[in-house]
Amino acid sequence: MINSPEYVASIKPYIPGKPIEELERDLGIKRSIKLASNENPLGPSPLAIEAIKKVTDLNRYPDGGGYYIRDELSKRRSVGLDNIILGNGSNELIDIAVRTFLKPGDEAVMAYPSFVMYSMLVQSVGGRPVEIPLRDYRHDLTGMLNAVTERTRLLFIANPNNQTGTINRKDEFNHLVCRLPDNILIVVDEAYYEYVTDPEYADSMKHFRDGKNILILRTFSKIYGLAGLRIGYGIARSDIITEMNKIRPPFNTSTMAQVAALNALYDKGHIKRSLEINEDGKRYLYKELDRLGLRYVPTEANFIYLPVENSMVLYKRLFEIGIFIKPMGQEAIRVTIGLPEENRLFIETISKVISSM
Repeated sequence: MINSPEYVASIKPYIPGKPIEELERDLGIKRSIKLASNENPLGPSPLAIEAIKKVTDLNRYPDGGGYYIRDELSKRRSVGLDNIILGNGSNELIDIAVRTFLKPGDEAVMAYPSFVMYSMLVQSVGGRPVEIPLRDYRHDLTGMLNAVTERTRLLFIANPNNQTGTINRKDEFNHLVCRLPDNILIVVDEAYYEYVTDPEYADSMKHFRDGKNILILRTFSKIYGLAGLRIGYGIARSDIITEMNKIRPPFNTSTMAQVAALNALYDKGHIKRSLEINEDGKRYLYKELDRLGLRYVPTEANFIYLPVENSMVLYKRLFEIGIFIKPMGQEAIRVTIGLPEENRLFIETISKVISSM
């Protein structure tokens, strides 16, 4: 038997669900509604779809540096080409950052609950995740700052937070950044930042321009609707990017992903429609959840976190009917904001389920 190191053996692996078609077959239903993974219900940009249909040179390796998409991002974000790194989703960039800057015994501070991959990837290199509980469903940045020790090398902030949809605002974020030791890299995961409407949302790019130790992660998986192609990007000082590129595989983003991402950036109409669908859906769901007397956490993302009793029972009942949401332990569920018809069916179904419990 081949044994992995203890710090790898102790990781609980991510268990993927079955394909939707298989679930529908198992449940004996013809149509399900997936509101579990925070995907864009409108799908990809039509410009992106048309562009990838024209790609014919799939016998060639992709552009290892992603020149065209990085060039466009550099113009839009007003940063240098050497300030941008592409990843197979922003998830890969988290992995690369961990493998670049952590060694066994080092610590990484993060919130709990937040994106589960932070702790898993830190453990995978023998690091120690230091998890600080949320306060009022938001990152407790003061608590996270107080948790920093001489062993701390990374500090993760999901803003908006992937579980609760909450954000950290400018003042508290600035306070944290200005007080962290110079040997700690702040990894700010902004997968949902395009959805944010709060004017006090923390300005991570300000700190990048001030030369701080900050890595800003963004993705094409959410509002751009390209989750299936896996492409994201990071912005940081060139010395940070240089070190990460030592670990990054040379062809980590595909030709299809690069072409689709580039054209998705051009499609302002798709972004506008995606935001409108999300805001309309948010208002509808808030109103209906209030009517049903269900608690929820106001969101700055494309999903809503509902602290509910018997969450697993509720999840299973909805699952059996063909409405797939995300269970968050025993005390909450998370629901993606879908198309109007999907939102309506979710409300109708959860209303019936609750009344029968």
